[in-house]
Amino acid sequence: MKTLKHVTLLLMCFSLITFTSCSDDDDGGDGGGGGGAASGTITAKINGNSFTSLEMTSTATLVSGGGQTTLTMQGNTQTQAINLIINGYDGVGTYEISDDNVFRIASYVEPNVSNPANSQTWSAPFQDSGVIGEIKISEETDSNIKGTFNFTGKNSNDDSTKNVTEGAFNLSKQIF
Repeated sequence: MKTLKHVTLLLMCFSLITFTSCSDDDDGGDGGGGGGAASGTITAKINGNSFTSLEMTSTATLVSGGGQTTLTMQGNTQTQAINLIINGYDGVGTYEISDDNVFRIASYVEPNVSNPANSQTWSAPFQDSGVIGEIKISEETDSNIKGTFNFTGKNSNDDSTKNVTEGAFNLSKQIF
């Protein structure tokens, strides 16, 4: 789990460094069945504060191999990131995030581009968390995926938690 967090953190830092000088003034389209997220974005409330990812840094990737399918969704701003991973993805439906199934992972990251070792990550599930959130896929086409999510993540550095609520996504999907 720690290796996965480090890989995710490095990916987020790389994305932020790559896109820091870019901006996008387009709001996107309507959220449709994505729970209110504009086309190409992930939205949520982090401890009550609004988060909306940049369209250019928001992706959904579906990878199949060995009889297993994994859906990975990510979106970041210049100072925050949300990652959602469903190993054993099987289409439209609800996927609980729980310590009984560590193959469904959600995280909220505050990268420190100047010093990546000081980046902070709040992940779910965590030891003895029980059911700590869910990801609902409400609509999927060949090129798009929409849904909602929520979770409480825990920071392993200081045991603090962040509540990620009212999450929604409306993302273009890549299939590999």
